Amino acid sequence: MAHLLGAQALHVDFGTGTVLDSVTVGLDDGDRIGIVGANGAGKSSLMKILAGRLEPHDGLVTTSRGTRIGVLDQSDHVDPQITVAQAIVGDAESHEWASDPRIRDVMAGLVPDLAADAVVGTLSGGQQRRVALAHVLVDDHDVVFLDEPTNHLDVDGVAWLAEHLGRRWARGRGALAVVTHDRWFLDAVTTRTWEVHDGEVEVYEGGYAAYILQRVERDRIASATESKRQNLLRKELAWLRRGAPARTSKPKFRIDAANELIADVPPIRDSIKLNRMAASRLGKDVVELIRCTVRYPANDGTDGTDVEVLTEIDWNIGPGERTGILGENGAGKSTLLKLITGDLEPTSGRVKTGSTVKVATLSQQLAELEEHSEERVSAVVKRFSSVSLADGNEMTPTQLLERLGFTPVQLKTQVGRLSGGQRRRLQLLLVLLTEPNVLVLDEPTNDLDTDILAAMEDLLDSWPGTLIVVSHDRYLMERVTDQQYAVIDGSLRHLPGGVDEYVALSRERRAKTGGVGSFGGQTSATGSGGGSTPSVADVPALDGAEKRALEKELAAAERRLGKLMRETAEVHEAMAEHDQADFEGLASLTERLRKNAAETSTLETRWLELGDRLGK
Repeated sequence: MAHLLGAQALHVDFGTGTVLDSVTVGLDDGDRIGIVGANGAGKSSLMKILAGRLEPHDGLVTTSRGTRIGVLDQSDHVDPQITVAQAIVGDAESHEWASDPRIRDVMAGLVPDLAADAVVGTLSGGQQRRVALAHVLVDDHDVVFLDEPTNHLDVDGVAWLAEHLGRRWARGRGALAVVTHDRWFLDAVTTRTWEVHDGEVEVYEGGYAAYILQRVERDRIASATESKRQNLLRKELAWLRRGAPARTSKPKFRIDAANELIADVPPIRDSIKLNRMAASRLGKDVVELIRCTVRYPANDGTDGTDVEVLTEIDWNIGPGERTGILGENGAGKSTLLKLITGDLEPTSGRVKTGSTVKVATLSQQLAELEEHSEERVSAVVKRFSSVSLADGNEMTPTQLLERLGFTPVQLKTQVGRLSGGQRRRLQLLLVLLTEPNVLVLDEPTNDLDTDILAAMEDLLDSWPGTLIVVSHDRYLMERVTDQQYAVIDGSLRHLPGGVDEYVALSRERRAKTGGVGSFGGQTSATGSGGGSTPSVADVPALDGAEKRALEKELAAAERRLGKLMRETAEVHEAMAEHDQADFEGLASLTERLRKNAAETSTLETRWLELGDRLGK
């Protein structure tokens, strides 16, 4: 396993406090690193330093000779004067890049809706961001750094990116480091996690689910974390263990080993109690859409017919329902929300709203906070009374803010001086304090880090009412909603199979329509030619003897992995109790951990291969 780049004793201080303090990390062939931490902790700074875009105030970064590095920074912009094709592949002739399977795959996956000769300056910010990402991915890099790559991608786009990164390099080759708040994406693509906090970088094995487990376990052993934060993490772990199968398949062994930790954790939501409370506040009638059609005037400068966005939608929303809405950008999700909230009248059909319904919307904009920009946070929330939650707790606005991660110092800060994530949390709280019984969330995860997202989801678990969520964050969608619908071709379609069903439908539609902009040669989001992931149908059938042999090997691998995890936990406990002055003894324990980690990685890889072979 070749070493690609490393950093020693990094120190960064921008004058407002130490960001990185004597940090030493490295990237080897085969590494797939997810970088997490609170907003402002130094995740992007660490990535920029490793990528050579920022000089540390102290420390050293070394790169192996010949290592090719690709970077997508949050501040990266595309030249607005050039075309989309030039921005992605430079001045290469169309026949040159059109014959490259990787380039065709990237263009079909990220910019299927854009014309090759479209001028970048005419595109939206989200489209330009996708072009910048495509530019990084079409090149052949040994190391790829991606800072928030899932921003402006829909659910299908995020799934495509995860698959692309999974097949981009041969096994054990290339390295990836990604900063993202998308927890589903972290689980899908990463095998190690770096948590940046308090100037340090703590390393965890596995993706997001495994990272949460290890945080809980380390906190339990060290007994160093306050009970509120500990309980929240244990609840997050309970969701990961009990959630949809797609959420837990990758870190199966680590999550299975967590059963003891979550044995006494109650269900994530008491659905019966929530529905009962919602019904008492709302009655039987909430919002019903009856054959609703919405048309908008054509805006192409012609006298053409109106554009029909929604067609004869029938939808009866009941009390206490928790529903997620999926769909491509421009499919009509926002129009559907406006019908529900009463901000838009249908062109035909009607909307029936219950007499006790009180709707509140958490919009993508923060304009509603502008009138409070000169006031302190504490003064703004004092105008509201306490709120009763379904878990039996009655909480003051200040307590709710603390639950959402506000510190006493931040409570005294002027609203206009808050960061984007802090204002987003305050916006959510102000919406909840109006005590609506129907809550509409439109992309609520913007600017929030993973810990704050978990806190927000925990709060929503005990909010009694009808919840409608539009989000590209697949983890949030699966976490806080109980059913999903998709807006497709003007219709509203129920998705019994959840987000996975939506992704499959989206790809079927793309294959049928050839929806790949002007790039052509590609009719599947997963790519053609050169390395698409085989489906279960592609796996050769097994005879009885082969199947029994593989199942026996699989069971043996699971037993050995369980034993390794128990041994690793014992070593961690021994290290916690060991004399810290006994360097030789600590070195021996550390070497045992290293060997266990190496064997675990090899066995997990083999377990995944066996599972794929057996169709599990």
